[in-house]
Amino acid sequence: MASSAQTTRTPPGAEEADIGGWAAFAAVVLFVAGVFSGLYGLGAVLNDKVVTVGGRGVIVWDFTVWGWIHMGVAAVMIATSLALFAGQNWARWTAVVLCILNAILQLTIITAFPIWALVVIALDVAVMYQLTENWSRKESEWRRAA
Repeated sequence: MASSAQTTRTPPGAEEADIGGWAAFAAVVLFVAGVFSGLYGLGAVLNDKVVTVGGRGVIVWDFTVWGWIHMGVAAVMIATSLALFAGQNWARWTAVVLCILNAILQLTIITAFPIWALVVIALDVAVMYQLTENWSRKESEWRRAA
């Protein structure tokens, strides 16, 4: 006696998103960079004397303005990283734009925190690379599964 196996097709978009290892790495790095940027921004707003290194300031504006800008960008970075974990496709390009913006913002503080700014720029580049290079393969796997 043969049994027939029934296969049911799930509608597109109903399957769970599997973001993969590199996308999870990008989401974690984006989350950590957002938290660190938010903390430095908060420190700059609360007491700008604490965040100065070597007596030099930022290139553009002052530390208080820099702090508010970084806290705003950090909040959006954290929200975008959570959307990346959820597998949202719009979060990919939002994260790339935020990494570009964050790297530019780091250039404004390179005189105050040279090593920190270079490390954050390197992390931004790593996230941008992963989200632009490896995502298309994962996206095509999702489409084939649907």
